[in-house]
Amino acid sequence: MKYRECYEKARGILAEAGILEADLDARLLLEEVCKTSRNDLLAHGDREVTEAEEELLKSLICRRAQHIPLQHLTGTQNFMGLDFKVDGHVLIPRQDTEILVEEVMKQLHDGMRLLDLCTGSGCILISLLHYSNGCSGVGVDISEDALRIARENARRLLGEDAQICFLQSDLYERLDLCGQPDPCGKHDLYGQIKGRPKEKFDRIVSNPPYIPASVISTLMPEVRDHEPLCALDGGEDGLDFYRRIIAGSGEYLVRGGMLFFEIGYNQAEAVQKLLAEGGYQEITVVQDYAGLDRVVYGTFLG
Repeated sequence: MKYRECYEKARGILAEAGILEADLDARLLLEEVCKTSRNDLLAHGDREVTEAEEELLKSLICRRAQHIPLQHLTGTQNFMGLDFKVDGHVLIPRQDTEILVEEVMKQLHDGMRLLDLCTGSGCILISLLHYSNGCSGVGVDISEDALRIARENARRLLGEDAQICFLQSDLYERLDLCGQPDPCGKHDLYGQIKGRPKEKFDRIVSNPPYIPASVISTLMPEVRDHEPLCALDGGEDGLDFYRRIIAGSGEYLVRGGMLFFEIGYNQAEAVQKLLAEGGYQEITVVQDYAGLDRVVYGTFLG
């Protein structure tokens, strides 16, 4: 079968299955199988596709038609210009979250120490360290499966000597471990070590679970059925993690340190109020490219 014929057939199957971006997904999967680029559809549409390539494409298209996310089929997602490995154990990085990274970068200085809560694939922390100088960071997640992906992404995108480590913890729960080696085996976990004062962070950043529990069943099947529930469920009102993170943040932020959140489109007012009650000032809301509230951050003055 010729290249364009494969594309047309794949597109038709996905469209019939109700895939919203059938054209794009068919092209991307074809390119993944044939190791081609977007120009090949126009310039080389009459090239022959091998039987092996055709069979692999058929398998991937059938899985995509079952609403398995495209990124789980290709194994990667581009975020902040970097290709991150993803699978069903981590939330797929989204363009909206790039707004969060960009806002932190505006307030980031050389040598700062960062804490990324609910790190997932590590895309936020890794991007911040990639585009900064001399910064170090700790990524925390409750899922060891997610941290396995984050560590692999860090090794591949930052190198073995990057000042980053990942810790399995329920938010701040295990940050006070004393003198234990980090999962990367390079240095002690940041914490109180035999009388040394607890080290604090200059910036805390988080894209926490923020979808109200009652809303999860209404999400697209790609999200509802294939992304980890623990990365989605924000409790009854979607604000559980904001409350917990803000409540514990003062113990881990330097005075004048900043806390950054990604939020749901209708959560800005509530999160602003929580930050103000938690001792934060200069609270700012940032909108995404669609004009929706997407990021809230503030400065901790105690």
